[in-house]
Amino acid sequence: MSEPNIREIVKDKYGEAALRAATGGSSCCGATAASSSCGCDPITSNLYDAAQSGEIPAEAMQASLGCGNPTALAKLNAGETVLDLGSGGGIDVLLSARRVGPTGKAYGLDMTDEMLALANENKKKAGVENVEFLKGEIEHIPLPDNSVDVVISNCVINLSSDKDAVLREAFRVLKPGGRFAVSDVVTRGEMLPEIRKNVLMWVGCIAGALEENDYLGKLQDAGFAAAEIEPTRIYKVEDAREFLSGQGLDVDAIAPQVDGKFFSAFIRATKPAEAKACCGPTCCS
Repeated sequence: MSEPNIREIVKDKYGEAALRAATGGSSCCGATAASSSCGCDPITSNLYDAAQSGEIPAEAMQASLGCGNPTALAKLNAGETVLDLGSGGGIDVLLSARRVGPTGKAYGLDMTDEMLALANENKKKAGVENVEFLKGEIEHIPLPDNSVDVVISNCVINLSSDKDAVLREAFRVLKPGGRFAVSDVVTRGEMLPEIRKNVLMWVGCIAGALEENDYLGKLQDAGFAAAEIEPTRIYKVEDAREFLSGQGLDVDAIAPQVDGKFFSAFIRATKPAEAKACCGPTCCS
C-alpha cells in the first residue's frame, strides 16, 4: 500500500474517532464504544490512573487510541519543552503541560483536522495555557532544529509508512541531550506472513509495527544513543481470540506463532550531547 493511501486511511480513522469522542462516544480502534467485546480493548484500556483522568476533559480520554502512557514513563521536568507526535485529542499533551509547568511548553502535532479541533477544545476546557497544537505530519515536523527537550508519542509511529523519516525528524528537533520517550506496539521474532497480517490488524488496529531489533536499529541509524525497549503489556493469544476467530483462522493452531510476540512497549533513546570544546593541551586526551 502506498504512503498516500496509508496516510488517508489513518486520517479517516482518527477523524471518525475524534467525532465520536466529541459526541460522547469512545474510540477503541473504530468501535462505537469501548467494551470487553472490542478487539483492541486489552491495548487501549486502563492506561491512565484516576488522578490523571481527573486532570483532563473526558473527551480527551475518550479520543485516546494509545497503547501506553508515555507521560507516566517519561521523566518530565519543570521548564522543559515537550512534543507529542500524533497528539490526537490532546490527552498526553495536556498531562505533559501540567508536568512541565508554566515555564515549560507542550506541543501536540497531528495531521487530522477533527482531532486538532477536539484537542483545542479540550485545551480550553482544561484551562491550560502552555499548550500549542500544530497541524502537520510526523515525517515533517514543523519545528526548528534543537528546539525540544523531550519527544513523546503514543502508539502513532507504527502508523507511519516512513518510520526512518519520523525518527530522523525527532532527532533533528531534539536539543543535544534531549530524550525520545514513546509508547508503541512492537513485535518479537519471525512469524508466518499471513499470521502477522491478521494479528497486526488486531494489535492497535494497525499493520506496521516494527520488530524490536529493527526498531533499535532504526533509532541508531537516526543518530540516537542508549536506545532500549521496555515491554509494558505483552499480549497473549487469549487477548486476540475473539478477533482472530472471526478472521477464519484456527486460533489454537496458531497460538504458538502469536503468544507473547506482540507487545506494547516504552521506547527510550537520547540525542547525544554536543562534544565539549577542548580547553587545553590535555583535556582532549
